Parts: sequence; structure tokens; C-alpha cells
Amino acid sequence: MTSSPKEPLFVLVKSLSKSEKRQFKLYVNRLGVNADAKFLALFNLLDKMKTYDEDEVLKSGIVKKQQLSNLKAHLYKQVLTSLRMNPVNQNVRTQLREQLDFATILYHKGLYRQSLKILDKAKKLAIDNEEKVIAFEIVELEKVIETQYITRSISGRADELAVQAKELMQDNVITSKLSNLSLQLYGIMLKMGYVRSDEEYKWVTDYFNARMPEFKIEDLGFREKQWLYQAELWYSFLTQDFLNCYKFSSKLVDLFYDHKTMIYLNPVFFLKGSNYLLESLYYIKYKSQFQQSLSRLEETLEDSQFPKNGNLEVLSFLYIYSNKLNLHFLEGTFEEGLHLEKPILKGLKGFSDKIDEHHVMIFYYKLACLYFGIGDNRKCIFYLKKIIDNKSLVMREDLMCFSRVLSLVAHYEAGLDYHLEVQLKSTYKFLLKMNDLHEVQKEMIKFLRNLGNIYPHELKGAFKKLHSRLKKYENDPYERRAFLYLDIISWLESKIENKPVGEIIKEKSKLLIR
Repeated sequence: MTSSPKEPLFVLVKSLSKSEKRQFKLYVNRLGVNADAKFLALFNLLDKMKTYDEDEVLKSGIVKKQQLSNLKAHLYKQVLTSLRMNPVNQNVRTQLREQLDFATILYHKGLYRQSLKILDKAKKLAIDNEEKVIAFEIVELEKVIETQYITRSISGRADELAVQAKELMQDNVITSKLSNLSLQLYGIMLKMGYVRSDEEYKWVTDYFNARMPEFKIEDLGFREKQWLYQAELWYSFLTQDFLNCYKFSSKLVDLFYDHKTMIYLNPVFFLKGSNYLLESLYYIKYKSQFQQSLSRLEETLEDSQFPKNGNLEVLSFLYIYSNKLNLHFLEGTFEEGLHLEKPILKGLKGFSDKIDEHHVMIFYYKLACLYFGIGDNRKCIFYLKKIIDNKSLVMREDLMCFSRVLSLVAHYEAGLDYHLEVQLKSTYKFLLKMNDLHEVQKEMIKFLRNLGNIYPHELKGAFKKLHSRLKKYENDPYERRAFLYLDIISWLESKIENKPVGEIIKEKSKLLIR
């Protein structure tokens, strides 16, 4: 039987670069006895496979079935050990962990003075780099050693360590509370999207305020500020306060550029912060700042100091291409954006083991919007179908809802209206089930349902009536989110003025965008 291609060991082996594979073999062969090790033979076999096939592994004779699980676990550990030794994967955090391990070994051997010397240097490095959790561990080990070996080198050593431990613990508690809040708000955003009513707004606001710890901003270090800005940012996104999204994402990105070493020590958080900033600028239609921020991000990624690894490669792909698409949406240059489709699909395929479904579906939705903008409704439907048919997608309910609404419009535009009534009923039921049936959607469904009763010469008048009914919701705090996903107003104006929707959006962008 062929196993799933998601076999963790196989995915890990396939993620290795040529230099990492070479280093692993050197690491294994550092002792002659390992030359014919079974785990190395298994590694070579997995490296040659295109997809993981357990039957092929067993037929190779390397290992018996009952021993395979243990051998895979051993190989997995050996690969990780080899990667840990690779200079490419070394950073301040791994260096600190290594120093803490060395100090612990020296302590257990009774070499207290040597252990304390390593710990003192490591503690300074940890505090300088805002690694306060590891710094707290170091202080706790120092306290243990001091109870057994009185150095007498510093007067009041016990008091000094007690104060350090207390300060670090307080900082870590605030950091933990802020990071928890940020993560919880992100989870709410993924599950339900933007708030949809006064009740949801009140619930999110109460949730946010109840979990925000007390602090003085001047007492916060880099790490605490980072989590604070992220929590404020997610609250602003949930409540559709996009100016505040811009404010806090800008503070977050500036925080990294003000402490440039933190960009290289915490590249994931830097990338996420930069993406939040670009999303905020997109929502407030600040094109000039958007272009500047995107260029700045690309320059930073090209910097030789910026770390290189598989995770960062995936995130860079997601954020750069997603925001390149957004720039074309801002400008209404849908045709010019089509060249991004090939590299996006290539990236989604190449990173299929590392990109979650949520992000894949967002790319499909953006590509659908791109084709809708140039009037290629069949290709638009092709991408929307991938989202609608995805029964396992449990996040971003709002994305599922608007995909169905856009699909209805695209089917009408493409002249595929022979099953429109069935689709209308299906979409209506889905929106009710998701508790996402709002006035904009009601008006759209009612309009599409009545299309069969409208004579061709009455169509323009019907589009005008729908336009006037929807226009009043454009600035409504809860209804306006419909226009963030699908520019229905511009579509209606394109029908009224008999122009391509891309041309309408392009004309608007010249007037609205800064």
C-alpha cells in the first residue's frame, strides 16, 4: 500500500538542500562504523523517491516491517541533529541554548566557576537580544549553583539574582499575556472574519479589553511592544478600523527597522508585520505608501544578511505575491496582473507541503477576482469552484460566502444562467447556515433571482436601481465588508456605463488613491 505523501520523515528529507544532504552524509560518516548504517541506507532510498512508498522501502531489504517505525524515528533525529550543527541554522537563540546546555554539563561535573562564567556571558547576550525567557532560565540555574558554591566574588549576589529573576519574570508574564491575546484574536479572525453586528463588535471589544494586561509603555522592551502592536492590530482588523490597522502595523514594522538586528533574529515576525502593513495600506487605498513599503520589503529580503531557510522562503512567496496582486487591484490593472498567475501556481505546487489550505484558497479567490476584472468569467468560475468544492475548509467562513456570491455574478456574466436558480437557492441556504446573510447579499440574490422577469431593454434601469440601493451600504460599518471582497458597485457601474469593470476601477483609482 502506498502511504500518504505527507509522511513527516519523507517531507523532511525532501526539504533538504544539496549542501544539507552533503553535510548529513559527512556527519554520519564521521565515524567509520556508520558507513553501512541502516538509517543512511534509508536516507539514500528516500532521497531518490519521488513519492513516499512504504512497500518499496520494505522491498529494498533495508529493514523489516516491525523495525521500520524505530528506524524512521532514529533517522529523523539524526537529520535534525545534523541540521542543528549547520552554521546556516545557527542564530542567537540556538547559541544561547547550546551555552545553557554546556553550563548545565559543567555544573553536573562540579565545575561551578566555569559554569557560572558561561552563564554570565550567555545572560548578557540573551538580555541584549530580548531573549528574556532563556535569560530567566539562566538566572534560575545561577541561583541553583550559588546555593551550592559561594563565589564571594560579588557582594549581595543573592539579592542581585533575586531582583533579576523578578524583573525577567514580570516581563515574561506581560509578554505571555500579550502573545496569547494576539494569537486568540488571530484565531477569531480566521474563524469568522470581520465583525458583522453591534453584538459581535461588543463581544470582541470586551474580549480584547478583559485580556489586555496593565503596563506602562515606557517600561516595555522590544518583545513586549511587538506583541502589543500585534494584538492591537488584530483587534483593529476584526473591527474594520483600517486606519488603526495602519497605525499599529506601521509601529510594528518601524520597531523592527529601529532594532535592525531583530529583523535577522526574528524574520518571521518581521515578515508578518510587513504583510499586515501592506494589507492595511491596501484597505485605506494608500497606493504611494503601499508601493514604497512593498519595495522596501523586497529590498530587505534581498539583503545578504536576511536569513535563508524553507520557512522564510514560503512566507516571502505568500506575502510578496499576495501584495503584488493587491497592487493591481488598487490600480485596476487586472490585465497587467495576469503574468503573476504562473509563478503563483508554480509556488503553490512547489510549496504544497508547507502552505496551509487557508492561504491556497485566498490565492484562488484573488486569481478569480483578477479574471473577473478582465471579463474572463469562465476562468473566474474555475478558481471559485476550487474554493466552493473544498469541503474541508473550516476557516474564513466569510471567504466561502463571498466566493459563492461572486460565482453567481460570474455565472450570470458568462451566460451560464440555466442552473442559476439552483445556485441561488444553494447560496441562500449556505449564507443562512453561516449566519452571514446581510443586506448587500440579500439585494444581490433578490436581483439575480428576478433577472428572468426583466426584459432586455429594462436591464440598465434595473442595474441603476440596484446600484442606488447598494450605494448607501458602502460606508456602513458592517455591510461595507462585502465591498472589500467583491467590488459590486464597480461591477454595476460597468453595466450601466457599458464599460469593462477594470476600466471603471482604474478610473476610480485615479480619483480615490493617494
